[in-house]
Amino acid sequence: MTVVNLVRGFVRRPGRTAAEAAALVIAVVVAFPLYWMVLGAFRPAGEIESGRPRPWTLAPSLDSFRRVFGQQEFGRYFVNSLVVAGSVVVVSGLVAFLAATAVTRFRFRFRTTLLIMFLVAQMVPVEALAIPLFFQLRNLGLLNTLGSLILPHIAFSLPFAIWMLRGFVKGVPEALEEAAYIDGASRVRFLWQILFPLVLPGLVATSVFSFISAWNDFLFAKSFIISDTSQSTLPMALLVFFKPDDPDWGGVMAASTVMTVPVLVFFVLVQRRLVSGLAGAVKE
Repeated sequence: MTVVNLVRGFVRRPGRTAAEAAALVIAVVVAFPLYWMVLGAFRPAGEIESGRPRPWTLAPSLDSFRRVFGQQEFGRYFVNSLVVAGSVVVVSGLVAFLAATAVTRFRFRFRTTLLIMFLVAQMVPVEALAIPLFFQLRNLGLLNTLGSLILPHIAFSLPFAIWMLRGFVKGVPEALEEAAYIDGASRVRFLWQILFPLVLPGLVATSVFSFISAWNDFLFAKSFIISDTSQSTLPMALLVFFKPDDPDWGGVMAASTVMTVPVLVFFVLVQRRLVSGLAGAVKE
């Protein structure tokens, strides 16, 4: 009976059924690398080195995770990544909120030019700015510090965050602001007690992108952390297992799986606000 209903549904709504099937195929294609990564983390060494890999394992093992957590510096790398990603999310979110409010609520000279500059900044490839940033951070004495990772990521996160939050701030009626002033609220009180909660879904949406970008960064970590490995982040920990002569693929997969867990946890925690934030951005 179910098959008959599916056939009838396809006949009645062929476009919708085809779209759902395409979405399912795309989801499988996107999720397969993640599945293969987790599978490789639990495979024993014999299966990983086998010339005929199978999409399953009959003898799951935790040896790869033991090697990962057995690294003395892995915990430090994990904390460094949390510090970098957390700092980028908090600072870029607050600065973007204030900047989006300024360019939306106030009229000043070169306001449009400033918005265009934000848009142009997003068009510049990060790789093209790595070398100039290296010399600038060297002159500031920030190389081999977490600040050399936090500051560039804040700078690259701000243009997108400001443009996205601008739509949310613009969506708040000006009449609400005027009513707050009539009731005796100061500009600061309106900003943090009324406007901030209303644009919070947008802040959550931008924070997800900022967190992922800072958490998964390898280019800046490789370029700006040169001699002091104690300031390295988790992506650099993968190099411990990736040796050209004898790569430890199980260790690479296990470390990558561990790196993915905080991103998934962060996404689950902000999922509801993320959906509403993206919906608001599309509406705008």
